[in-house]
Amino acid sequence: MPRQQPAAQRPVRRRSYDQFCASARALDSVGDRWTLLIVRELLAGPRRYTDLHADLPGVSTDVLASRLKDMEQGGLAVRRRLPPPAAASVYELTERGQGLLPVLAALAEWGAPALAERRPTDAVRAHWFALPLLRALAGLTQEGVLEVRLDEGEFHVRTGRGAAVEPYGFGPAPQPDARIALDAELCLELGRGGVTLAEAVKDGRIEVTGDGPLAAELRGG
Repeated sequence: MPRQQPAAQRPVRRRSYDQFCASARALDSVGDRWTLLIVRELLAGPRRYTDLHADLPGVSTDVLASRLKDMEQGGLAVRRRLPPPAAASVYELTERGQGLLPVLAALAEWGAPALAERRPTDAVRAHWFALPLLRALAGLTQEGVLEVRLDEGEFHVRTGRGAAVEPYGFGPAPQPDARIALDAELCLELGRGGVTLAEAVKDGRIEVTGDGPLAAELRGG
């Protein structure tokens, strides 16, 4: 029986489809399990490794570290040290990584029909509903920060031209220009296009608070 080849001598697995195709090249970079979900988290801004691990339930520490390293090597993310007193390292997307926003938004729209029922084993985070909601907010012209309140928690999104960079963030905004309260099911319905933002506000399914231009536009003023 031939001896097993030592691990150091085994050929390195090639992480490529080796196809001269744009889709294949894209999947070479983001086709591995967990990579696009890490991008989803980093679209909200820089994050520490521990925070990423907490908001990606089910990923092992080894896999998360490996994916982050791959993303750094592929030019999708960078790691930097925060200045004192934070004394922590964070990961953040590069411009190329941020370019995956429309890809994730399209995936969210395509996958929304599969969320008809929440399974008992499903983890949930409030900011995961930002992607479907962004579609409904895309028509807003007023630039500002909108705080979104769900039963699952709070997050904030940027509207107008400000949505191009860090389109959403975790938790309540320090000084939001307006606030809305709704439920997660309505977020998904808005993302599917089953109802418009204006219709949901008019029907009382979205509660709008605030006195500025953004709140007025949300109310249809």
